[in-house]
Amino acid sequence: MFTTPFLDIPPLDAAAGTVRLPGSKSISNRVLLLAALASGTTTVHDLLDSDDTRVMLDALAALGCSVERAGDTLRIEGLGGRLKTPSASLFLGNAGTAMRPLTAALALLGGEFELRGVPRMHERPIGDLVDALTQLGCRVDYLGNPGYPPLQIHPVALDDLQLDAPIRVRGDVSSQFLTALLLALPLAARRDIVIDVVGELISKPYIEITLNLLARFGITVQREGWQRFTIPAGSQYRSPGDIHVEADASSASYFIALGAIAEGTGIRIEGVGAESIQGDIRFIEAARQMGARVDSGPNWLAISRGAWPLRAIDLDANHIPDAAMTLAVMALYADGPSTLRNIASWRVKETDRIDAMANELRKLGATVEDGPDFIRVHPLPAGSWRPASIKTYDDHRVAMCFSLAAFNPDGVAVRILDPHCVAKTFPDYFETLFSVAHAPEVPVICIDGPTASGKGTLTVEVARRLGYHYLDSGTLYRVTGLAMRRAGLDAQPAHEARIADLARALPLVFNEGKVLLAGEDVSEDLRTEAAGMDASRVSVLPAVRAALLALQRSFRRLPGLVADGRDMGTVIFPDAGLKVYLTASAAHRAERRYKQLISKGISTTIDSLRADLEARDLRDSSRSVAPLKPAPDARLLDNSHQTIEQSVVQVLAWWQEVQPFESA
Repeated sequence: MFTTPFLDIPPLDAAAGTVRLPGSKSISNRVLLLAALASGTTTVHDLLDSDDTRVMLDALAALGCSVERAGDTLRIEGLGGRLKTPSASLFLGNAGTAMRPLTAALALLGGEFELRGVPRMHERPIGDLVDALTQLGCRVDYLGNPGYPPLQIHPVALDDLQLDAPIRVRGDVSSQFLTALLLALPLAARRDIVIDVVGELISKPYIEITLNLLARFGITVQREGWQRFTIPAGSQYRSPGDIHVEADASSASYFIALGAIAEGTGIRIEGVGAESIQGDIRFIEAARQMGARVDSGPNWLAISRGAWPLRAIDLDANHIPDAAMTLAVMALYADGPSTLRNIASWRVKETDRIDAMANELRKLGATVEDGPDFIRVHPLPAGSWRPASIKTYDDHRVAMCFSLAAFNPDGVAVRILDPHCVAKTFPDYFETLFSVAHAPEVPVICIDGPTASGKGTLTVEVARRLGYHYLDSGTLYRVTGLAMRRAGLDAQPAHEARIADLARALPLVFNEGKVLLAGEDVSEDLRTEAAGMDASRVSVLPAVRAALLALQRSFRRLPGLVADGRDMGTVIFPDAGLKVYLTASAAHRAERRYKQLISKGISTTIDSLRADLEARDLRDSSRSVAPLKPAPDARLLDNSHQTIEQSVVQVLAWWQEVQPFESA
């Protein structure tokens, strides 16, 4: 997961491969609540691990529910409709699938509870649900603005509830209000309980998910159209024992769109199929209308490009409100204006999604019209795309949608601000996208320099701040030198071929700051002065350099790479977008190395270290193969009097100078 302030996605031109998606958020949080309310133990498989499910799990734990994790499964010991904790203060983030259902359940369970969330949650309406609960006799107070969280829930005895008349709830703002009542009211079903929906019910497929899952937990709700729902008297939650969570159909929309937009052999999605219980699976109907080729099986989808450009659509998207956001970005690749209608619910989601989508699409250069419940997007022809920094409004779906803009025909990069927001439902979204996407050119920053110049520390920090991969080429040579020693070889021409064979087949793994050679942690062995000398010796052997060349270049992966070494900018990545030659005087480098060694209890002198560094500099700069020298287009950075932070800031500033976003 990317935790950087922004993520730059370079121009992408093709995609192919297989992705497996995380579990559905809508199913996950419903299952968690039902398992907690039920009697018995429920084992949940393939639960989504995200911000929204974590706040639900934290809330259930605070309420006294026993939750045990075993690998990819959760064992939940149900409360059987009886709380173990009479009062609690619960933080529910920005998770509507936790806030609304828990409000209803806790109002009926009889306790004193405070429910709050992030500032945006306190802007998302809940008044219609509270109104429905107060009809029953529940006691719920607003702690801030009326109609919105935070809330204070007070205990009420079930015998005091008014269940004679139908409970009326609005259905035209959010289907989560009806879902919350359906999930919670079996707690009070001493007689038939009737819910009447006022107005047109939106997002009906989400209610279908709720009804399906209630049935799995022993509650059979009677439905009269979409206006009246009856919970039979005597309804009781019963654990199904084991339950599997489908992959998220809303998240599938990005990869369905990817298959429709990108050149290549297509995308296969595993974990969800056309027979899914999730309403957003109907996104495939809209994708087909726009020209995508979609095949499906019991638990998979296969998508490839069909009509190109995509065909414009005019669609009532009320049934797929979350997935429809993806259509707004697909519309940029269409043959005419596309209109999405009946999407007023976008305005009360994680952000005002109609305004958000319109604003960010315009940044790319698109003409967009929008109103209270619609958005119309005009296509962007080649030559019209602009580089843009996409504001995500702490909305995971905005971030994921706009990543698809990187497939534009003008080869324009896209910057996603606050990419971490995808943690709400799909923490590894960008990694998954990059696993199947192809870029004609992956960005590279090269940081070369002599021994003890601090290039390794600088490279790691620059890579961390950009969310890029990291290559320490010196480690590859150090590992090769170590393998050479263990094999009883010397860095001589007579052993060159055998050392090269070792280098090609290095069983090397980089894992959380450790270097593993055939499963053995050799990190400390590689930090010795002897290992550094061996690395310098094997690096002059042409056959060894050739063997390691392909390995080093294989680190060039999306979204980008920061590589340090001695010839990164001159030999390995001569086309790098930024080349930095880092240096410091031998005296300063010797002093730094002296402090490092003394801190480890290694006895040495500054004079001997300086002499060694000067000798290595001469050897590295005078070797016949890839001598140490700055690339002609490298920027020189003498860090003799700089802190690491100052050097990092300088390199990042140079990198931003060659990016297109400042003027966008």
